[in-house]
Amino acid sequence: MIRIISGRYKGKRLKKVKSPLVRPMPDKLKESLFNIIQEEVKGCVFLDGFAGTGSVGIEALSRGAAEVVFVDEYFPAIKVIKSNLEKCGIEEGVRVLQGEFNRAVIKLAKENRKFDLIFLDPPYKLLEERNPLKVIKKREILKSGGKVILRRYFKTKFDAKYFKLKREITMGDDSLNFYH
Repeated sequence: MIRIISGRYKGKRLKKVKSPLVRPMPDKLKESLFNIIQEEVKGCVFLDGFAGTGSVGIEALSRGAAEVVFVDEYFPAIKVIKSNLEKCGIEEGVRVLQGEFNRAVIKLAKENRKFDLIFLDPPYKLLEERNPLKVIKKREILKSGGKVILRRYFKTKFDAKYFKLKREITMGDDSLNFYH
């Protein structure tokens, strides 16, 4: 079961994507994430990259984010995100983009979009092949003073190169890396 932990949509249960390709974020990890960024969420523009069910972006909206852009390449995930937004009664302040992450970032950059917080939850294997932070840096979609938060498998060796790691927390098999 996926649920919204706090805020306006607290307690809402969200649909899952029926595929092993999508791994929802455990409640404890999501709660830890939002305990760390809670002061920055209110009024922010939030990018939920590799959004899956959309639970992280919806949690951000629930806690006062002004706008959330959801990006996912997998069509069943896009359907579930839209369904979960509808289930919560969220119509404004959201945008759902289907497409490969780098192409979505390029599109957002062409629209001069900038984000206060960017959350990335890519397939674990993807980090062994490429660095999604590179396109964020190159296309300059992170606002000055913004943060990029990356969820990754704790054993995956990952060098951000383009940003400075400020904090890392590990719970179970997951690591959350906070970059500035």
